[in-house]
Amino acid sequence: MTFNWCHGPSCHTNETQDRVRGSKGNKVLRTRKVSTNHYIRPFGLEGGSIWAYFCSQSCLINFVNKHGQAMLQLEPRQEPLETPIKDPVKDTESRWNSWTIEKRV
Repeated sequence: MTFNWCHGPSCHTNETQDRVRGSKGNKVLRTRKVSTNHYIRPFGLEGGSIWAYFCSQSCLINFVNKHGQAMLQLEPRQEPLETPIKDPVKDTESRWNSWTIEKRV
């Protein structure tokens, strides 16, 4: 099985039993391994997952907090994105009065 090391900037500081490694008197806290099995393709590929690089949501959030501004500079957005749709239709037969929104092709 192939793996990545968690990219969380403070993953190696979390005091959990599964991170303890080393011989007696020479222990360390180590970053967790993250599986990259065939069910989770690497991020960036079609259908890829960010979870091939982070062991937990807290490690992901720590990474975004540390590198968020640099990530946004990769693809800055000066204008909003829009998707053309047909006029929404209200379903009054339903108890909850739901709306149907269809994309225009």
